[in-house]
Amino acid sequence: MAQTQTISTYGGSPGLTFAVAALALLAGCASGGQPAAAPAPAGPNPQVLLLGEVHDNAAGHKLRYELLRQRVEAGWRPAIVMEQFDRENQDVLSKAQKGCLDAQCVIRVVGGVRWDWQLYYPVIQLALTYQLPLVAGNLSRADASRVVRDGIAATFDPQSVRDYHLDQPLPADVRAGQHKEILAGHCNMLPEMMVDGMINAQVSRDIWMAKIVRDQQPRDVVLIAGNGHVRKDIGVARWLNALAPALTVRSEGYLEDAAGAGRYDAVYTVAPQPRPDPCAQLKAKPLS
Repeated sequence: MAQTQTISTYGGSPGLTFAVAALALLAGCASGGQPAAAPAPAGPNPQVLLLGEVHDNAAGHKLRYELLRQRVEAGWRPAIVMEQFDRENQDVLSKAQKGCLDAQCVIRVVGGVRWDWQLYYPVIQLALTYQLPLVAGNLSRADASRVVRDGIAATFDPQSVRDYHLDQPLPADVRAGQHKEILAGHCNMLPEMMVDGMINAQVSRDIWMAKIVRDQQPRDVVLIAGNGHVRKDIGVARWLNALAPALTVRSEGYLEDAAGAGRYDAVYTVAPQPRPDPCAQLKAKPLS
């Protein structure tokens, strides 16, 4: 039988724990048994549902899709904002959604080389099947480079700069939290002179996602993005309700460990994806 793992929820039903078979969730038991059923979604549909991911974790993608599918099949019809599509490609994405018969066509027309698109195929197909708008939510690399070079306000119009107070220093807790995460994400070996620009780029992405999510109102919205982006304390959720009116927001993290549980309304822990040590090369040859 497949190895079991715990999926724990926070903010839905306190203390509720689901035991599932991680490998069975993907492919069934080695003996040929049926895949274990995903747990039911926790809580009612919010106005905004932020769904995180470890980008390459197939089990997390599978579980997240199953929970979203249940909500949609029960009648929910949100727009789906995706980090995986750059915002300036929205026209191409909208045309692809109207003209394509399946998700593979959308991926072929709009997808780039930065993502493992087969992990996102089910969500894109769900959007096509139920005619849910797909919305591009990310900064391009060119825009992110502008932010690194020119500051956090570089890609925003003057009204947004005022709305989000981007002409002022970032809140200390946001900067400190992003500083910690960026260093950890670069094996704690990133030269300090590079960190501020990367913080600005990450926060700029979060604010753009928050803006794009708000633009979908009054329609409910799902955001598909990395776990760092959907954090309540320093991610998109932090910026969503910096403007009025306040929206009901639920954040779900899909983590390989539960260490960051307090950063989300719900946490689902999934088995770590086998991968080489991403820090091995840097440890052998430190950055200069």
